[in-house]
Amino acid sequence: MKSPTLAILVAIILSVSCARAVDEIAKVYVDVDSPKVATFIDEMVSEHAFERDALRSVLSQAEIKPSIIKKISTPAERTLTWAEYRKIFLTKERINAGVAFWRENREMLERINKETGVSIEMMVGIIGVETYFGRITGNDRVLDALATLAFDYPKRAKFFRNELVQFLILTREEGLDATLPVGSYAGAMGRPQFMPSSFRAYAVDATGDGKRDIWNDWADVSGSVANYFLEHGWQASEEVVAQATLSGQWKGPVPKPKNALKASSTVESLSRKGVVFATNMSADSNGELLTYEGAGGTEHWVGFHNFFVITKYNRSSMYALAAHQLGQEIGRKVSGDAG
Repeated sequence: MKSPTLAILVAIILSVSCARAVDEIAKVYVDVDSPKVATFIDEMVSEHAFERDALRSVLSQAEIKPSIIKKISTPAERTLTWAEYRKIFLTKERINAGVAFWRENREMLERINKETGVSIEMMVGIIGVETYFGRITGNDRVLDALATLAFDYPKRAKFFRNELVQFLILTREEGLDATLPVGSYAGAMGRPQFMPSSFRAYAVDATGDGKRDIWNDWADVSGSVANYFLEHGWQASEEVVAQATLSGQWKGPVPKPKNALKASSTVESLSRKGVVFATNMSADSNGELLTYEGAGGTEHWVGFHNFFVITKYNRSSMYALAAHQLGQEIGRKVSGDAG
């Protein structure tokens, strides 16, 4: 007769085994013989010289995950107010982590700043928002994320189909196993969360070792972020944003929060409309009035050219302000501690 303890142990083992079996049965993998996947494979073979059988083998290992579609359908930028969004990134813990990162990598960051003109504050702000300085880099295989969105998310299938193409090409170029890289639910990779197309276009080897390692090498990560900004028109030493108010000269209703991604006005035209803000930017500099729902009520800011360069990294005006403010807070603490 089995002891009660042994019987319980056996029951637990059987339960876990059954659960794992159910999970495996529930998983759905890419059907490489379906028309849309077969067409994709044909194009990869004819246009990019992939070996058919090897590509079929890789894609057949890609899991279609409903959880990925659910996540991408409700991003934080669409569901949170600025006050709620800001609380996620502008925390004491994240700022302190950024200060430690800056101190540990000061020489490297100063070198990249000197080479590119991209401020250290901007580099650390982006890395801090994207992955909490490497602490949160995503839990989904890039192959699963891109295959799911390319083949089972019609709304943005064209975009993610191209990213899947870029991912497969870069794994060949970089000598990576396509089934191994892990990233976000949208397929963003590494510490700076580059999409595959961004990796191929903007990632750099900042250490001179012949590799573009955005997963493990902080110099490559920081250099790649800086290069992304440089290639999108970052202007060294220019202002990013200025807090604003509306004077009595403003006509019409108070603007409502919206996701502004470009500057449609100038410093002069905004001032004439009654937007009050302090800046050293010239009168003909591009600017846009930004409105947010903050913790203390409505907030107004004016975003300049560099602000909208940040939105090239992530198409969200809340993201851009959060990345900027995080970098500024970290920079102030580093300077204050040094003083």
